[in-house]
Amino acid sequence: MKMNMNKLMQQVQETQKRLQDELAAMRVTASAGGGMVEVTLDGTKQMVSIKIDPQAVNAEDVEMLQDLIVAAYNEAFRRADEEANQKMSSITGNLKIPGLGNLF
Repeated sequence: MKMNMNKLMQQVQETQKRLQDELAAMRVTASAGGGMVEVTLDGTKQMVSIKIDPQAVNAEDVEMLQDLIVAAYNEAFRRADEEANQKMSSITGNLKIPGLGNLF
């Protein structure tokens, strides 16, 4: 029984590493304001880039730019979460493996 448990733990660790690697490589992009602001996140929901159209920069309306950044980030976050959950399900076969759920 102990050997089977060790093998199972090794498989869980390998699955966790694979999932972490795939999430780190994943990129999700969302935009707001008709593409004036574009945010890209990786699968761990870390922002990897932001692009702002110069036309979106107006010193007299900073609040609009702030709102566009927030909207683009929130949509990218939602998409990253959705894709990460799909990746996790495809890798684990919908099994709930302890420790994998806190990856993202």
